[in-house]
Amino acid sequence: MVVIIKAIANDEGIPAGFPILVDRDMAIVEPAFAYLIERAMIPGRGRWTETIRTYAEHLHDWFDSLEQSGIDWRDVDERTIAAYRNRMLEQPSPHTGRPYARATINSRVLSVCRFYEWARQRGWTAGLPFHEIDIRIISGHKQSFLVHADPRPAVTKANVLTLAEHERLPRPLRADQIERLLANLSMPYRLMAEWALTTGLRRMELCALTLGQVPNTATLDVADHPLIGVPLAVTKGDRPRTVYAPIRLVDRTHWYVGEDRAALVRRVRAGRHGYHPPVNLFLNRHGRGIAPARVTAAFAEAFRAAGLDGSLHWLRHTFAMSMLVLLQAQAAAKPELNPLKVLQVLLGHSSIQTTAIYLRCVELHEHEVAASLDYLYGSVIQDAA
Repeated sequence: MVVIIKAIANDEGIPAGFPILVDRDMAIVEPAFAYLIERAMIPGRGRWTETIRTYAEHLHDWFDSLEQSGIDWRDVDERTIAAYRNRMLEQPSPHTGRPYARATINSRVLSVCRFYEWARQRGWTAGLPFHEIDIRIISGHKQSFLVHADPRPAVTKANVLTLAEHERLPRPLRADQIERLLANLSMPYRLMAEWALTTGLRRMELCALTLGQVPNTATLDVADHPLIGVPLAVTKGDRPRTVYAPIRLVDRTHWYVGEDRAALVRRVRAGRHGYHPPVNLFLNRHGRGIAPARVTAAFAEAFRAAGLDGSLHWLRHTFAMSMLVLLQAQAAAKPELNPLKVLQVLLGHSSIQTTAIYLRCVELHEHEVAASLDYLYGSVIQDAA
């Protein structure tokens, strides 16, 4: 069985925490190690941890499948990768218990294919175990939104192993659904959910929050400061971004730090000599920073218990649609305000086309968004109107 271990500090040439794949004999999977090291050392790359962690997880699943099937990685052909893809189509994720999304399957398949492209360039394989075809991109709309800004070429390469993805517009969680979800989350996951719902933080950004990033509200008045800016140190793509948390959420976060988190630290310190708590805001029961995979599992379990279909990312969608409605209302009085551009900045999207999808979502789910908006910025967190 292939597993991932993390490099310890002071290993020459290997960053601390770097993911290393080892096989059932505890031997390093050399091609995966070389590929990940080279990707991590690309000049100009900022924080490599999240990107490399994702690549490592994808390669771990791939090499583990090969080992269990008794297949050498150099003997792979297109049928092998297709079988790997089909297994994900037919079996649920062992982490969430839900079927894999087609986008997830495609992401893993493409990671495998990128690895083999790299191996061929390095002369480790003679050819590629897959092929591509040329396809012409034709818009399905007579006049595409922001068509002048569309960077896509008229003809592009398509991997024949990837699946067709049907557009599924995000949906907001209704007020009653938010209540049910929060009722099935224990601390600190409930607090993480509130941060995601009211700021749009991603999973990695939630896990990376530190004690030092929680603003001091002792001298602030709720009427004058309904929202407080929180600069993020870790974001997707390393794009600088500030999120704006309701002051009462920040107050509840201070309560968590002084009560739940402090009690946890005392308990762990009593049972583990020399324990020093990390700077992470959110800690697991062992006193360590909560890992993204654990967040995914906790929210998958909470959604199931609440009888809902969704994931942590749905909270970000709910924030995006609620905030867009707020910004559109403000723009009615301030024509110079561009709601979509502001939302793009708040969400940390590199392209405004990614943000524009929420325009259609708000139109389709107007009543649900209105109820969510009142719940998030009204009765529960009464300070952002």
